[in-house]
Order: sequence, then C-alpha cells, then structure tokens
Amino acid sequence: MQKKVALITGAGRGIGLGIARCLAREGCDIAVCDVHEESVAADAVKALRDLGAEVLFCRADVTNAGERSRMLDSIRERFGRLNVLVNNAGVAPKVRADILEATEESFVRLMTINLQGPYFLTQAVANWLIAQKQADAAFTGCIVNISSVSSGVASVSRGDYCISKAGVSMATKLWAARLGEFDLPVYEIRPGIIKTEMTAPVTAKYDKLIGEGLLVQGRWGLPEDVGRAAAMLVRGELAYSTGQVLFVDGGQTLQRL
Repeated sequence: MQKKVALITGAGRGIGLGIARCLAREGCDIAVCDVHEESVAADAVKALRDLGAEVLFCRADVTNAGERSRMLDSIRERFGRLNVLVNNAGVAPKVRADILEATEESFVRLMTINLQGPYFLTQAVANWLIAQKQADAAFTGCIVNISSVSSGVASVSRGDYCISKAGVSMATKLWAARLGEFDLPVYEIRPGIIKTEMTAPVTAKYDKLIGEGLLVQGRWGLPEDVGRAAAMLVRGELAYSTGQVLFVDGGQTLQRL
C-alpha cells in the first residue's frame, strides 16, 4: 500500500514539527513547508527521516501565490500524489497592543499570513485532492486546519490574532461543506497554551496563570499533543465527522463553576 503524503506548513519547528513527527511515526511521507532556509530546519528534517519518512523540504511563503504553486509542483514531482494538507503556519503580533491602539499594519500582516495564505493554499490543494479522488475512488485525503482557542476567546491585547484565527474556523466550515460531496473531510484543531518559540516570550505569564488554575490539566501543552490529534484525523478515525473541531487545550475552554 502506498504511504500517505502529508504537506505541513510551518513544519520546521513548534507545533508544525510536532505534527510532522507524529505523522512520520504513522508511516506518512512528509513535505515540510517553511519560510526559512532549509539549513534552519536541517535538524527537523533529519529527525523525520530517522523516523522512516521520505522528506521533501519546500521553502515557501504561503502568502505568495507563485511560491505556493511551485511548492505543489515540487510535491507532484517527488511523490506524484498528496493526501493530507495541514495548515499550521501562522504568526503572532510582533507587539501585543490594546485594540484601542493596535496598528493597521499588524492587522494586515496577520490576516495575510494566518488566513489569506492558508485559504488559497487550501483552494489549490482541494482541487488536486478532488482530481485524485475522481481518478481513483479508493483515494483518501483530508485537510486539517490549526487554529487556536483564540478563535473563540477574546484577548484584547492581540485582537488581530483572534480575528485571524476566527477566520480559520469559518474557513474550516466552508471547506468542509464544499468538499463533502467528494468525501474529503476537513477538520480544525484548536490548541491552547502550547510550549513553542511563539509562546516563549510569555512563559512567565502563563506559568503563573497555569499555577493559579487556568487549566483543568495543569501543565503546558506540547507540540506532540497537537500532533497526536492530527494523526488520529489522518488515520481516518473521524472519517464521518467532517467540519468538527478538536480542542487540545488542557480544558482551558471548559466552562466551570
């Protein structure tokens, strides 16, 4: 049986790398998309190969249509197929600012990277998945969007981030509705407080909040926590649940009295 091929954006580190590791352990081959030079992700790529995956590194900015197209061409040339897209690449605001003072420049940056780029990458990949499904009824594929608990929890010091992730949540519903006729499920994972380079600057803040009981499960989340959830979806464990959202947040958004 052919191995599944998974394209994971922002897979050079953090949550994306955690997902890539888990999918590699599942027997997937991996296309690592990252905006940085391949040398920056060299250790990550080696680790994935050590897990038995064939790995293609694609340096690409998901906001650039030409780079998205060239990346998919590279995947076609190397593997001849694609089964899985994980839209993980994203950024936080460079400066956390009250929404009364936040800049339009920051807003545009986050919308472009976190929402617009993944939306049109999904469009291109979805058409490829449809073509593969029409050519072979046994073909299986899926799309997984990585959003954030911030898509539904207001944080007035980073409103642009929250709105961009809320857009990802709606994009998940839209693509799930559109691709249902082709039996290509689309899912969303909403991570909570995950220990990555993105959250490193606010480690002290979240250490304090976690210590005070913010989470039901009183620890930081790890990239592999998100990766295991993604692996379950890619395996097809929720094949009849397109459009569903998995919260990987240690119970942060669980309502409590």
